[in-house]
Amino acid sequence: MSESRWLLIKADKAVLSPETKPGPAVVLVDRTTGKIEQVATGPDAKVDDKQDVQVIELSNGQVLMAGLVDAHVHLNEPGRTDWEGFETGTKAAAAGGITTVIDMPLNAIPPTTTVANLKTKLDAAQGQCHVDVGFWGGVIPDNADDLPGLMDEGVRGFKCFLIESGVDEFPCVNEAQVRAAMDKMVGSDKVLLFHAEMEGGCCNGNGKQHEESHLDSRTYASFLNSRPQSLETNAIEMIIRLTREYHQQGKSVRTHIVHLSASDAIPAIQAAKKEGLPLTVETCFHYLNFSAESIEDGATHFKCCPPIRESSNREKLWQALLDGTIDYVVSDHSPCTANLKDLEKGDFGTAWGGIASVQFGLPVLWTEGRTRGVTLQMLAKWLCQVPAQQTRISDKKGQIAVGYDGDFVIWRPETPYEVKVEDIHFKNKLSPYVGHALYGEVDQTILRGRVVFDKQSSKLFAPVPAGQPLLK
Repeated sequence: MSESRWLLIKADKAVLSPETKPGPAVVLVDRTTGKIEQVATGPDAKVDDKQDVQVIELSNGQVLMAGLVDAHVHLNEPGRTDWEGFETGTKAAAAGGITTVIDMPLNAIPPTTTVANLKTKLDAAQGQCHVDVGFWGGVIPDNADDLPGLMDEGVRGFKCFLIESGVDEFPCVNEAQVRAAMDKMVGSDKVLLFHAEMEGGCCNGNGKQHEESHLDSRTYASFLNSRPQSLETNAIEMIIRLTREYHQQGKSVRTHIVHLSASDAIPAIQAAKKEGLPLTVETCFHYLNFSAESIEDGATHFKCCPPIRESSNREKLWQALLDGTIDYVVSDHSPCTANLKDLEKGDFGTAWGGIASVQFGLPVLWTEGRTRGVTLQMLAKWLCQVPAQQTRISDKKGQIAVGYDGDFVIWRPETPYEVKVEDIHFKNKLSPYVGHALYGEVDQTILRGRVVFDKQSSKLFAPVPAGQPLLK
């Protein structure tokens, strides 16, 4: 059976962008281009009559929003596909209402640090992606000369570590190496992302860069004490200093702090933004949801770097998100095999650090946010518009408007549900969200006018390839 040329969506409650109040809307998508052809709003909204049209009419309680953009995901393929891969990772993204993910440069082998390595990753992605996929490049010691070529190939920017990354293929960098990278990025619109943890001096690439705790390594406190807030504030102080120096010299480079967890860094970030420096910040769903006090001994599936901190710290992160200090929210989906988490031993010192979560960001943020005055428009800002702007795809992603890609999520904000293992679509099912009650179930995800996930369908997902790697 052939597919209709046109898709018509009718919604009593649609959030077209963060600037528009939720209300009735009708949206027409041309499937031959994947673009939105018409948008009409109001109770009597109509678009041009078309032949060969599929109609999706939202029921009471459903909300239409732009497809989500998760700008921090580890898909790990090739090389560590037993941790995660393009096929399973993008299925999970689609099930969470995400239509675009940006893949991090490390954990795959090879890492995305040269043009040749990027092409290896692109080859691996072909025919597997259920959503659109973009790529971050990586900055490691001595690869500054590779950055211009990677920019030409369409990476969205670059990621570096100021502390050891945990994988041998992606060493951390020192200040001189950061400067070498920034010099190559001057005049571009790319952004340099920092894993912002650092001892008093920069990473020298040798050994662990943080103190070991003397507490029982099965306790969460042992891990939390080994990654104090000072690691983040040290790093962020250097990032701001370099951002300022280049900016004042007329050589601005956009800089960005990934997965902020330390509230102690918020005043310095606020001052830098007030100064007009081109600095942005993200935090993660897990930092806004969990707290150190509730993590039990041996629960290594909660381990991530930087760590989940105390509830008082969480509230300060929420305030920073609400007041605009933090720009948007991501999953930092970083799964691994169950044996690397080693729940049986429960040793926080040896377990791999990373939270598996790409499927649940929307309901997690909404469940916590709805008690703090968060609106649907705020969700559209933090999960759609701003990450699209940050990754320079906001000309086609991040809002519902004529000429944009027909990317949508249809979900029910007031519907409670429990996260069950059997409903998880990412490869390794060990996640701290299992068993949690959340609000906001995703019913359908639509990519460029085509339904790629349908909760009620026996097939659930559209055949591959529904999406292709998104570059330039």
